[in-house]
Amino acid sequence: MSVRLTELSHGGGCGCKIAPALLREILGGVPLAQAFPDLLVGIESGDDAAVYRLNDTQAIIATTDFFMPIVDDAFDFGRIAATNALSDVYAMGGKPILALAIVGMPINALPLETIRQILAGGASVCAEAGIPVAGGHSIDSPEPIYGLVALGIVHPDQVKRNNQACTGDVLILAKGLGVGVLSAALKKNALTEQGYAEMLHSTTQLNTPGIWLAEMDSVHAMTDVTGFGLLGHLLGICRGAQLSAELDFASLPLLPIAEQLAQQGFVTGASARNWQSYGSEVQLAPSLSEWQHNLLTDPQTSGGLLIACSADAAQGILQRLHHEGFGRATIIGQLHTGAAQVVVR
Repeated sequence: MSVRLTELSHGGGCGCKIAPALLREILGGVPLAQAFPDLLVGIESGDDAAVYRLNDTQAIIATTDFFMPIVDDAFDFGRIAATNALSDVYAMGGKPILALAIVGMPINALPLETIRQILAGGASVCAEAGIPVAGGHSIDSPEPIYGLVALGIVHPDQVKRNNQACTGDVLILAKGLGVGVLSAALKKNALTEQGYAEMLHSTTQLNTPGIWLAEMDSVHAMTDVTGFGLLGHLLGICRGAQLSAELDFASLPLLPIAEQLAQQGFVTGASARNWQSYGSEVQLAPSLSEWQHNLLTDPQTSGGLLIACSADAAQGILQRLHHEGFGRATIIGQLHTGAAQVVVR
């Protein structure tokens, strides 16, 4: 029995996320965990993971991430989902130590070997990260779902939050944009073999630089760009620090053929939902066209680290990122004093 995984789900990858504005509304009534002084990071700033201090030199990072298939190959789906889940640990500056699998599968619709391949793909990424998949939980669900609970460790003084950026910080994006656009083309059988290879390489590249970035005092804030798009995750940085970001669209790194596919009209539904969530906090130059708008809001699955660092450290960080295989890492803008917003030229 041959089944296309993407045909079994209504969405795929981080494009499945609840829209940011709706999520803020939902969480608005959830009480903050103020009675736990060792909880260093909770839900208050919409950060990538929770962080709990164990002692003076160790804090535990805890996160979970799971979604429906973004590709049809079972092994590749597992790899992408696991890489994406571990990214939240790296984005906090931590080193992963353990993972648990989250598995929901339509047992009557999928061959057991397909499910095994999904789990094997996830396990292969965890092995690459040097950690075990030590257990998990599974259910019979109408749509295929896979992901991880990921635990990591970090020094309490080296946690990199998304709300500690400073005026004058330079913004570095470590991976190319356009995963959502490429996935939309894939679903319509319009993505070339080379395009698929590029998408797979990006979405399965572990964001391991987060570990050494945590050791740099010149790195003030960090997050990873995923389902809310570049604008959504950058707005999180701006809101947290009460700063304004200025971006130059021409400087944004794009995955190969992402621009071409975007100009042809390939876009995800999540892109429009993201745009509707930003409101007046985003100002786009009138010269930018609709396809450019779509890339700015494009939901990234297992996207790159977004780093706010002092200007004098930026070139050194870029050089090391390039040396470690993040060839598209580039400076995309800067933070200034002003109302929390993103301005794109």
